[in-house]
Amino acid sequence: MITALKLKNWKSFRDATLYIDPVTILIGTNASGKSNTLDALLFLQRVASGVGIYPSINGDVNLPPIRGGVEWVCCKSTREFSMVITLNTEDKDIEYRYELSVLVNGVKAEVSGEELTLLKYGPRSQTPREIRLYYTQPQESVAPGIPSYFSTGTKGYGKRIDVSRSHIVLVQSESFSLRKEVQEGIKQVLSQLQKIFVFDPVPSHMRDYVPFSETLQPDGSNIAGVLAALDPLRKEEVEKTLTHYLQKLPERDIQRIWTEPVGKFQNDAMLYCQENWYGGDQIDLFSSKRDDPHIVDARGMSDGTLRFLAIVTALLTRQPGSLLVIEEVDNGLHPSRAHILIAMLKSLGQSRGIDVIVTTHNPALLDAAGVSMVPFIIVVHRDSHTGNSLLTQLEDIGQLPKLMAGGTLGQLSTEGRIEAAVNQVME
Repeated sequence: MITALKLKNWKSFRDATLYIDPVTILIGTNASGKSNTLDALLFLQRVASGVGIYPSINGDVNLPPIRGGVEWVCCKSTREFSMVITLNTEDKDIEYRYELSVLVNGVKAEVSGEELTLLKYGPRSQTPREIRLYYTQPQESVAPGIPSYFSTGTKGYGKRIDVSRSHIVLVQSESFSLRKEVQEGIKQVLSQLQKIFVFDPVPSHMRDYVPFSETLQPDGSNIAGVLAALDPLRKEEVEKTLTHYLQKLPERDIQRIWTEPVGKFQNDAMLYCQENWYGGDQIDLFSSKRDDPHIVDARGMSDGTLRFLAIVTALLTRQPGSLLVIEEVDNGLHPSRAHILIAMLKSLGQSRGIDVIVTTHNPALLDAAGVSMVPFIIVVHRDSHTGNSLLTQLEDIGQLPKLMAGGTLGQLSTEGRIEAAVNQVME
């Protein structure tokens, strides 16, 4: 899993590190840099999936651009950004550190440096032994490729292979004949970066009939198609879990959530919900039956219900080891249901082996998170002198115990006292 992401000269960040836990909550005022943090993760997922550096930033016919495109991807007065990612593995003694630098020049964005390092911890050592699996050398300005050196297990520079600067070396080296240790490191890091899923469910995109699908779209538009395409036993299990969590949202019972094939060829799907609004002692005015079920499809569901369903579906259908990233996770959800959302993220994330990063402006969500989540809340804020974005662990604010004696996390956030305390420390 990815445990840390260091950003240098990326958008509004001059130098900051995001530490990633099973559930990580980013808070901060508007324009503090929360979205820029998520954009960095989106960029990494794209380049690890084989998309070129430039289209990963500026978009193409199949991809929307990252906010601001190439003009705003570098911190002010710079033309180069870098990212350092630390990842752990199933072997507690093995970690990897992946470093990527990108030079942006007008209509170009190319790799200027890249390195993958294996970190091996001994039985009683806190400091790992570092083994450089590959690294690049600064290229000549007119050279078509960038020299990359891969470890051969012996002293010296290593095996040189010149690769394209338009794509990351990590992706290009998959097909090379390399040492097993190097191949394993490349496979591990690529897999984890590719499993980043930046998810922004849009309810209006979820209301139509959709074809059966294997992979959830970033806007959640094909949620019905993904559920309908599951193996029957898995589909039953997932729909039962969806119903379990959704039953807690409305004022009255939701009895069932499911999808069905529709259309002449039965290869499209629609999402359905069965509700009981009448109670055991009431008779529906439009029916002579007691407890007559009320069935609606996605076209009749509320925005909040659809967003919540999409988030639960993502947690149930993404691969274990994924990193799920959601901006404004509680958008459309009533404040009284914030505790349901937090509990769901924690329980499903843990059971499925999926880490979650969310942003929020909602004080109710912070109150629902409570004191136990303080170590996993990060304040995104601006340096009052330089304007650069910074990432500060909430628990690292020295005044936090005193602040929390005077109010809940939600109250402190609403009153701006958390940000004020961070700025006071900076000064």
